[in-house]
Amino acid sequence: MQLEDLRKEMVTAMKAKDKVRKETISSLVSAVKKLAIDEGCREEVPEELVTRAILKEMKTIKEQVDTCPDERVDLKEEYNARYEIIKEFAPSMMDAEEVKAFIQEKFADVLAAKNKGLVMKSIMPELKGKADGKVINQVVAELCD
Repeated sequence: MQLEDLRKEMVTAMKAKDKVRKETISSLVSAVKKLAIDEGCREEVPEELVTRAILKEMKTIKEQVDTCPDERVDLKEEYNARYEIIKEFAPSMMDAEEVKAFIQEKFADVLAAKNKGLVMKSIMPELKGKADGKVINQVVAELCD
């Protein structure tokens, strides 16, 4: 996903007068811009950076959904709506089986050592942004036992 695509989606939401969608996408654009400034690439924002910002925002919203008190139904609905909108832009994540197959195929030599820390250190750069860290950790723990 490119930053320009996010901006186009925001304009579409504005024209449709979809306030929640517009605000959600606007917060994504802001998060991408902030990350781009922090990393010193304001002019040419790489796709990887946009993906990272989207995943970070998605994680933040998911935490808000999980920690929201049950009696605050209005807030919970808003957070869920925002989460669903952000999920549209997030890349699809690998499931546990895909992660397991990937690790066994590409990192069989490291896996043979049965050293969880070494395995995690080797695979995390490869799977960052492609699979949830909790899923990766769970699969590695399973494979190292």
